[in-house]
Amino acid sequence: MNELMNCPRCERLFVKHNMREVCDQCYKEEEEAFNKIYTYLRIKKNRSATIAQIVEDTEVAEEYIIKFIKKGRLSLKQFPNIGYPCKRCNDMIQEGELCKKCVAQLKNELATFEREENRQEHMRKRERKSITYYSLYKDE
Repeated sequence: MNELMNCPRCERLFVKHNMREVCDQCYKEEEEAFNKIYTYLRIKKNRSATIAQIVEDTEVAEEYIIKFIKKGRLSLKQFPNIGYPCKRCNDMIQEGELCKKCVAQLKNELATFEREENRQEHMRKRERKSITYYSLYKDE
């Protein structure tokens, strides 16, 4: 379904369709940027370039390169020195949202949290068992 919205890049009004998230003019700019990058990387000696080298040689903004990688338009298997920043620590990665170090830290923190939750639950159960109730009336 078509939807009227403002382009997130240039704020122009456009009709959103075909899963395009920018206006036609910005889309054309992105396609030109992609073609520059793709043409640059097709040259064998440039396949080992880093993002900084690509930006310098093609004059295409780094944000475009990262966007093309994340959308799967540039396959990193063929380009070993290209990556994008981890969402947590900004180290360069080639897949996923987080680097291996951040994933390990998060798993460790989650395990610690779960152990603490289990410990607190165990303490609550012990407190419930040790409560003694006394009656005000004595049986005679």
